[in-house]
This record gives sequence, C-alpha cells and structure tokens, in this order.
Amino acid sequence: MITPMTRLLMAAALACSMIGVRSLTLASQSAPRRVDEASLRAANPAEWLGYGRDYAETHYSPLDQVSATNVASLRPAWTTDLGTPAGGIETTPLVSDGIMYVTGPWSTVVALDAATGAVKWRWDPQLPRQGGPRLCCGPVNRGVALYDGRLYVGLLDMRLVALDAATGAVAWETQTSIDLADAYSITGAPRVVKGKVIIGNGGAEHGVRGYISAYDAQTGKLAWRFFTVPGNPASGFEHPELEMAAKTWTGEWWRVGGGGTAWDGMAYDPDADLLYVGTGNGSPWARDIRSPGGGDNLFLSSILAIRPDTGRLVWHFQQAPGEQWDYTATQPMILANLQIGGRERKVLMQAPKNGYFYVIDRLTGEFISGEPFAPVTWARGLDPKTGRPIEAPGVRYGVDPVTLAPGPPGAHNWHPMSFHPGAGLVYFPVRLNSYEYARDPNFTYTKGGANLGLGRGRFGIPAEAAGRPTQFFVAWDPVAQRSHWQVEITDAGGSGTLATAGNLVFFSAVGGELGAYEARTGAKLWRGDTAPGAATPITYLLRGRQYVAIAAGREGRVYAFAP
Repeated sequence: MITPMTRLLMAAALACSMIGVRSLTLASQSAPRRVDEASLRAANPAEWLGYGRDYAETHYSPLDQVSATNVASLRPAWTTDLGTPAGGIETTPLVSDGIMYVTGPWSTVVALDAATGAVKWRWDPQLPRQGGPRLCCGPVNRGVALYDGRLYVGLLDMRLVALDAATGAVAWETQTSIDLADAYSITGAPRVVKGKVIIGNGGAEHGVRGYISAYDAQTGKLAWRFFTVPGNPASGFEHPELEMAAKTWTGEWWRVGGGGTAWDGMAYDPDADLLYVGTGNGSPWARDIRSPGGGDNLFLSSILAIRPDTGRLVWHFQQAPGEQWDYTATQPMILANLQIGGRERKVLMQAPKNGYFYVIDRLTGEFISGEPFAPVTWARGLDPKTGRPIEAPGVRYGVDPVTLAPGPPGAHNWHPMSFHPGAGLVYFPVRLNSYEYARDPNFTYTKGGANLGLGRGRFGIPAEAAGRPTQFFVAWDPVAQRSHWQVEITDAGGSGTLATAGNLVFFSAVGGELGAYEARTGAKLWRGDTAPGAATPITYLLRGRQYVAIAAGREGRVYAFAP
C-alpha cells in the first residue's frame, strides 16, 4: 500500500533526479544551528567549523580533556563506511551542532551523527567516471565550507554547489569555469569570508589560466574574480593588477594558459581584513615555452593578500620567480603572532613544495625569514632582505636534463600542517625527492591536454638524503628556523596534522594507524587502528566527551576515538 509518507519520499526522490544529483536522507532532520560570520570568527573549540578550525588555519584545538597524561584511554567510539566511490581520501571533516560533514572521492558529501557515526544523508553529484574532467592527481576532495545553514562544495567538473546542511538538497549551483574546453577542476575546500564563498581551481598541468572567484553565499552570484596571470593584453586587463603583472611576461604566453592555479591553501585575518591565497606553478612548466624572453611571471608561485570585499590586491610575495619546477605556493598556510627579534610579529607561515619554510609579515608581505626543511639543490639560499631565491647554477634547464631537489611532488604538499602556540612549533610531513628536468624540444600545445612541456624525466632521492629517512613528520621551530624533532613516516605520504591544548599532536606516520605524540618531545603516546591512507584528523567535544576523528582508506571510512 502506498502511504502518504511513501508518496512524500517518492516526490523527494523525483525532485532530486530532476536536478541531476542523488541525495539520500536516512533520518528526518531538524535544521542545524546556523553558522554565521561571528561563529567563524569565534571558532567554538567544541566544534570544527572551518577547514583549519579557525580563520588562521592553525589546525589547533584548545580542547584538553584528552591530554598527554590520559591519551592512552582513547578507544574506538564508532566507525562508518562513507559509501562513496573509491578514489582516495584527502578530506578534513567539519563538525557543527552534533553533525559531521565529510567529503569523499568524486566530490561526494556525507553527513554523519558525530556521536554515533550514523549516516544522516549522502549526496552524490554522479560525475562521469569515464570521459569526465582531466585530473592531475586523482578524483579527490579536501572538504566543504559551512555557513548560514548551507554547505559549499567544489566539484571536479568546476561547479560550486550549495547544499542544505539539514537534508543535502541542492540550494543553488554555479559553473565556475571560464572555458569548459579547458581541463580545469576543483579538489580544494571552499572558504567563506564575509558572506562570500571563495574558491580556486586546479589544472595547470593541462595548460590553463589560474584565477580565484568569490560568490555570494546566499545566491551564488559572482562577486569578484582575481586572475592570477594576465591574459592577452590586446583584449584589455580584467583588473589593474594584471597590467603590472604583464610586464613580467614575454612572448605570447596567453596562448598556452600561463598557470598559477589556486588549488588549495587559504587563510583570513579578520582584524587586517586580508584574505591570503597561494598560487600554483607555471603552465607549461618550462618557462622557455610560455615566456621565452624570461621574466618573473607574476603571479605564479606567490602568496596574494586580497581584500575579500572587492578582490583587490594589497600585497604579493613570490617564492619562485620565473617558476618552472612545479614549485607551487598553494600549500597550507598558518597565521600566528610570534616573538621575533624582541617584538611581536603578525606572521604568515608556509612550508611549500620548494623546500623552504617561510615566515612573512602578514600585514605588509615583508620577508622575515626562510630556511630549508629538506635538501634543496635548486637554490643556494634566500636573500635575507627580500626572500628572493639565490638560484643555483644550471637550474634554468633546457633540452639537456638537470636533476634538482625537491622534485614535482615537493618537499611538502597538500597535507595540512598545525601550529601549537604553547610549544611554539609547526607540524607537517616532509618528503625527500628529486627529479630530472628537461624541456621537450618537440612540445606542441593541445587545448585541454597534458601541457607540461617536459621530456620524460626520472624521480629519485637526493644525494644529500643518504642515510636519512626519506619521509618524516617534523616539529619545526618557526622562530629559530630549525627542526625541533621528527618522526619517520612509513605510510605512503602520511596525513595532515592536528595539535591540541592537551599537549598532543595527532598524525598518521604508519600505514593503518593514527598516532598521538607529545607536542614538545615527539614521544609516541597512543595509536588507533584505521585503514591505510589517512587524511587529516580533527577533534570536537560533544555531550561532555572529546572525540578525535579521521577519514582514511581508498574507499573512504571515518574513524572516531574517545575516552
């Protein structure tokens, strides 16, 4: 017999099918408490409302119920299979009002009861597994943003979608691509700042032009767009910063894209009202192809400080002028106040692919310090006044191969790092690697295709790494600019990190487990079983109980631990 409730569910299913998505609701939902701008600024310690928990992207929690003295009492609380397609997990979950929101491969989103792991709803945009967007590095997704009763997720096909946080129903969607024939994609988590959803994109390996977009959180209407590299000067410049940037390019770079995609790291300082965005590598990689007369090629491999209301640039800092090694500046960044030289400095910290740990004045963009955290052969050091790299001889490769460290995987990649203000340390995974670079003399640009401009090179381990672990987690002192302690990684790449006021750091250094380490010494205090291939842990307090949770495994599973 068809009951009224059955008719209601059938109608809901029909509505979902008409907008081309699948949203599965397994339990009736009351509307979750709405997250507003004040909530994001306050960053309630009991919840995890943003990608880095707070606007400063510290991945640090003030919770201390679980501490170095009692962490051994952590036990499995629940575990849930996300039921998403396989493809790799890189997500950082959010938790608000007792609900956890987590993304899986192929831009899927799942809402879970944060106390039990029960599935509230599941949303799948049903992207084509074959014939879909060209992807650099797998069908991954790093997370959602939460604001005013909605979740915001970027899709591999470049759509930005707003979902009702209670039901998973689509509120609005917009196509963010400026050219669907180009191989753009979104794998990063959006951020919400002052009622605007900020999103970048990837695709520099395929010859695209990078940009950052801001959309009204309520309507999905485009508020502003900042292009990270200039287009054809004959067509005019979309915003005034590009006229200055164009002076650092030569030839007809716009015909091959240029690159500079902003595919990951962002942070926001509410007091300074500055949004910080990291930009990516050149496209094609070989500068001789895209800019044959040389030049710094702004704004490749740069940190940009932007006014979130207008999208106008305040300052920029370029890490690899004339970038041609895939040395992106898109890696996670952290904002903090540090005592340096006898005074407090408001800083931005980043450990990008190129192997240097940067400390920059976040108000002005002034370079403060930078030292290598891994073997570096592409540069002899950084200019102490400007931070400009002092390039080693021969690094501007041509058709003859040159082996340099780090290689394209970078000394540190997408994995979120955390900052413990009490210990004064930053925690992140490091990978030692090198690559044999050479320009392809027969390169031809193909729109939407692979457009590196490189010949076939070889990956390796730098000679400077002899006798050392090739992968490790480091506790880095950003003031002294040196390693404080490190732990060898046996997992493939490790995970992101979480620091807590309980004097703990959580990360996955060993495949199939989450570990807890003493924040100041690195002593291992606890381990919990997970699937291999962990993403980034979070912690939250629910009904008086502190949980530590992480997603792991190629198929996608969430593991929660509690005393």
